[in-house]
Amino acid sequence: MASYLEQNQERFLSELMDWLRIPSVSADPKFHGDVLRAAEYLKARFEEVGLENVELCPTAGNPIVYGEKIIDPSLPTVLVYGHYDVQPADPYELWTSGPFEPVIKDGKIYARGACDDKGQVYMHVKALEVMNQDGGVPCNVKVMIEGEEEIGSNNLAIFVRENKEKLKADVILISDTGMLANDQPSIEVGLRGLSYHEVEVTGPNRDLHSGLYGGAVANPINVLCKMIASLHDENNHITIPEFYNNVAVLTDEERAELNRVPHSDDEFKQSIGLPDTYGEKGYTTVERIGIRPTLDVNGIWGGYTGEGAKTVIASKAFAKISMRLVPHQTSEEITEIFQKHFTSIAPSGVTVVVRPHHGGEPVVTPTDSVAYKAAADAMEITFGKRPIPTRGGGSIPIVAMFKTELGLDTVLLGFGLDSDAIHSPNEHYGVFNFLKGIETIPHFYRNYAAAIK
Repeated sequence: MASYLEQNQERFLSELMDWLRIPSVSADPKFHGDVLRAAEYLKARFEEVGLENVELCPTAGNPIVYGEKIIDPSLPTVLVYGHYDVQPADPYELWTSGPFEPVIKDGKIYARGACDDKGQVYMHVKALEVMNQDGGVPCNVKVMIEGEEEIGSNNLAIFVRENKEKLKADVILISDTGMLANDQPSIEVGLRGLSYHEVEVTGPNRDLHSGLYGGAVANPINVLCKMIASLHDENNHITIPEFYNNVAVLTDEERAELNRVPHSDDEFKQSIGLPDTYGEKGYTTVERIGIRPTLDVNGIWGGYTGEGAKTVIASKAFAKISMRLVPHQTSEEITEIFQKHFTSIAPSGVTVVVRPHHGGEPVVTPTDSVAYKAAADAMEITFGKRPIPTRGGGSIPIVAMFKTELGLDTVLLGFGLDSDAIHSPNEHYGVFNFLKGIETIPHFYRNYAAAIK
């Protein structure tokens, strides 16, 4: 296996680079044609590695790329999920190379989607090719790669509900997460949920001269800033009533176990250029990221932002606000109480509209399953070290949906690093990580198939 991977690694990288050149940005309609091109590219690669019944499954949005290899219905089936759409690359001027002009520098592939999630999806495609050269896939495999993950996967749940027989499997395998370090593998066993909103504050019926009207009318930008500031107290505790009602509280023993994860606050601060950490009082950095809910402003705008000065009181101000959720919060519950609270704290001089965008549920996956052990054993083989189970701060809403709709647990076999700058300028993915994923995934299949027999 290693020899075939070594002999073909430059080709594997070249193919990935070709895919990364396609700007499959799902959030911006101007890239719709490119999103479809990215799906077609992946479909062709599915066919090349021997997947059967390969198709672009239509949805109300972007198509889902599907293929399968059923070698024996009596054997277990692994359903692989990933996404081929990517985040917008803005601001372009902060990239050191073109976001859709992939380059390899210092052992890293720089491009939008390099890690999230094209690079990690392509590991699975090439792992199938590697297995074909070494006795074949030892169990059944189905691969489903969607094109709307970065905009909430709105059509995926519909597709899953309508195709339960097609997607029937024993476990779901996803590589859209990370690990602690290249010399310390880990497997995420928990993800936070999400409740995402856009808020609009409206004051006067037009922009006003700040000299003629300033001091006599509510300034929507000032009001919005005050409203946002009131959402946290002096201990960075979220002030929305009932927000913490259903938050799962870990025991002292569980918190101690979580904090055994190798972590250095000094390295954490240095990696992102900050003088100190920041967050909810009474919790460590690891806990703040993994087991505590958060509220963050993801964007804020209004008024004049061009060159020079324009002394106006803007008619409107806007913000995008997201909340990361933990067990046992639900996105429906948090969406409702956020809307109620945010509109209630608005002063009488403005009107407020809260528009929910998308959400997802928090999830914790088992560490005592056959599939988790197969993944842990696979990583131990290729890294020479046992992976540590960790709680991730990000959200993959479809993990909870898969459990609800298909009754399946997920193994989050990710190979990215926190330093890969996903969703940011200069996103990158290590060549080491890409190749190590291709090397590790076949071991998962072999371990899993052997354990199920």
